[in-house]
Amino acid sequence: MVREEVAGSTQTLKWKCVESRVDSKRLYYGRFILSPLRKGQADTVSIALRRALLGEIEGTCITRAKFGSVPHEYSTIAGIEESVQEILLNLKEIVLRSNLYGVRDASICVKGPRYITAQDIILPPSVEIVDTAQPIANLTEPIDFCIDLQIKRDRGYQTELRKNYQDGSYPIDVVSMPVRNVNYSIFSCGNGNEKQEILFLEIWTNGSLTPKEALYEASRNLIDLFLPFLHAEEEGGQYTYTIGPFE
Repeated sequence: MVREEVAGSTQTLKWKCVESRVDSKRLYYGRFILSPLRKGQADTVSIALRRALLGEIEGTCITRAKFGSVPHEYSTIAGIEESVQEILLNLKEIVLRSNLYGVRDASICVKGPRYITAQDIILPPSVEIVDTAQPIANLTEPIDFCIDLQIKRDRGYQTELRKNYQDGSYPIDVVSMPVRNVNYSIFSCGNGNEKQEILFLEIWTNGSLTPKEALYEASRNLIDLFLPFLHAEEEGGQYTYTIGPFE
């Protein structure tokens, strides 16, 4: 709840979650309402929140995999149905939940024949797999299969230049975007100068956090972004402020 002074009167803004559901382990949905807003405010709030939700929320992903002596990512490994490239694509789809920072190590070490799923990943403390049934590879023969993995928390979409690694280590394109989609709709009510707006916000996430958690984080990121302007001091006709420290 936020109180806003408008032309000598007090306007109380309220928000609430009007719908919340789990469609699958990797798809959460939430619908929120914010009201009453003055004419034009709903657009301002919705555009800023949508951009922050889609681009500023951090996620944890597998960023690198090491197979051993594999000449290139299109290689096949005896006793494994999938190629190295297919395994990398499957690892890219693994959804992790964690608040860790920096690079962490993980691994897979199993003996076939068997299907390898996300449940077989040996993770560092404080890291959790959202969907343990996500497939990785199918071992068709009684072979020992091990992969060394790197995990990192980041934001946005990042790609690395593909090249052959003699040690069998390959980067994985990172999609650190826990929020899958955001929609909003605006409804107007009242007449003349008393006209107000109601904002409905829909959020879909990948299960690594709830839509409500995503909304909190996006709102906090926006607040932190504008805080320097609130603490600005005028010195010699210029506004100065300090941001940091940066990590």
